[in-house]
Amino acid sequence: MARARVPAAALNRLKPARRKPARRKPRADRTRHVPELSARPNPWIRALGLTAVVLLGAWLGLLVVGDVRVPVGPMDTTMTLRPSVTGGTKINVSPLGALTLDSHHAPVRLDVNVDQLDPVRSQALVDHPERLSGLQDEVARDVEHGTLDLALRSCVAVVTGATALGLAVYRRPRRALAAGGLALTLLAASGATAFATWNPNSVLEPRFSGLLSSAPSLVGNARSIVTEFDVYQRELARLVTNVTKLYDVTSTLPAYQPDPTTVRVLHVSDIHLNPASWKIIASLVEQYKVDVIVDSGDTMDHGTAAENGFLDPIATLGAPYVWVRGNHDSRITQRYLEGMKNVHVLDDGRAVTVAGVRFAGIGDPQFTPDRSGAPGAERSEEGAGARLAETLRGQRAAGAPVDVAVAHEPSAARGTDGEVPLVLAGHLHHEGVEVMKKGTRLRIEGSTGGSGLRAVEGRYPDPIQASILYLDRDTRRLQAWDEIKLGGLGLTTAEVSRHLPKENQPGAAPSPSPSAAPTDGPPPGSPTGSPSGSPGGSPGGPSASPTAGPSGTASRRAP
Repeated sequence: MARARVPAAALNRLKPARRKPARRKPRADRTRHVPELSARPNPWIRALGLTAVVLLGAWLGLLVVGDVRVPVGPMDTTMTLRPSVTGGTKINVSPLGALTLDSHHAPVRLDVNVDQLDPVRSQALVDHPERLSGLQDEVARDVEHGTLDLALRSCVAVVTGATALGLAVYRRPRRALAAGGLALTLLAASGATAFATWNPNSVLEPRFSGLLSSAPSLVGNARSIVTEFDVYQRELARLVTNVTKLYDVTSTLPAYQPDPTTVRVLHVSDIHLNPASWKIIASLVEQYKVDVIVDSGDTMDHGTAAENGFLDPIATLGAPYVWVRGNHDSRITQRYLEGMKNVHVLDDGRAVTVAGVRFAGIGDPQFTPDRSGAPGAERSEEGAGARLAETLRGQRAAGAPVDVAVAHEPSAARGTDGEVPLVLAGHLHHEGVEVMKKGTRLRIEGSTGGSGLRAVEGRYPDPIQASILYLDRDTRRLQAWDEIKLGGLGLTTAEVSRHLPKENQPGAAPSPSPSAAPTDGPPPGSPTGSPSGSPGGSPGGPSASPTAGPSGTASRRAP
């Protein structure tokens, strides 16, 4: 039988192929291409994350256990540290409002809440008034103990909060302890910064917010704030005493006692036909016992005869009214005011003595009710300022120097530098103070009408602003001033801030006077200029509502 022969090549194809053993690579080649399991994070990102954990944990710790209840004299208070960009101290006196002091600059703010009046301790003061003499020392000790307790509690709260949050985020004890240590370091640095920048005289310029009618009672008068509020502990004791009296009378606030050696001047400007301004001015006249009102112009909007009836409430404000023409006021407006009783119109350097203070002023040389810019406007204003300065020099040579000059435009007011101690202006719709090269102080008032009928032109309403100027009755020099700011359209906020010239602060040397401004002036009723119709300091006329209406119409605009 014949056998079929299969080629050897076919048999080789039918056999399973043998795999050649793989060539082993050197050890260096095997490890070179193995990818890493995880990349190390950026150290800056790790530091940023740790900082965020520390700050958040410290803040949460302060919120939970960072407050201390401290009895301060007859009051129960709560002291708290809060993160802040600007620092400072805030004293909340419910329901009157709050006092804000620029006491220090650090990333932490001290909040002091006056919770309630303790009836037992307050009754003890009533029954034993001799204890009031030691109230200052008692308050100082209470505040010192409360501050130390607050510092220790804040340290514990900050470290505990940062450590707990670090443990929850990183789940590693070492990282959590690092977060707690960093939090303690940041708190210590904040405390050192606050100590280095501590300003005990910050009470000389407090900012009060809340009920406007109680602001004069808490802030005090110009004379006492210089002579009595010289150190922080004594001021805090006085504040507690005042608050005790306020709570003791509950609904009836103590009357504001006017200082007989101070002349109070209410500076208003740029009312712009806002009828709410008259109620606000009348309230300020009553609350501050104002002796004279100075209006630096732009009372009207277009200066037409149809607007003259808007000026009639001036006769009922309860104080003499000194006025200069603005660029929105016409000659028609000026003639109408010249015919009103108790109104003194200043123009072309004319002088008048009111409440013992001699005023002189000049009207705005421009009339631009459409807010257009006339050619040579700046030169025109400077020329008006030069004419006013020349008149001031002539009156001084005649033995009747002027105490306060008034102009509408600041550029015109600057022409009086060196000729008068104080010059008042407006026009810019925001407040400002400037001591010029020759020593004259320029005080620019904001808009007392909140920019008037242009309330809907801007996105945010302008505030309603006015100022109380305190002048010494003997020298007629500026002793202090209060900036009063009310919320504009739709807002109901009120703020009063006290300011003192540097030469009036405790321990300061008197600053040199303007070369042409003597320290003393003529008595009321001097032969030059028109005498005041009401030289006395007590305002006349019917009393106004004690509550200032903050519903002014406002917008941000060009003057």
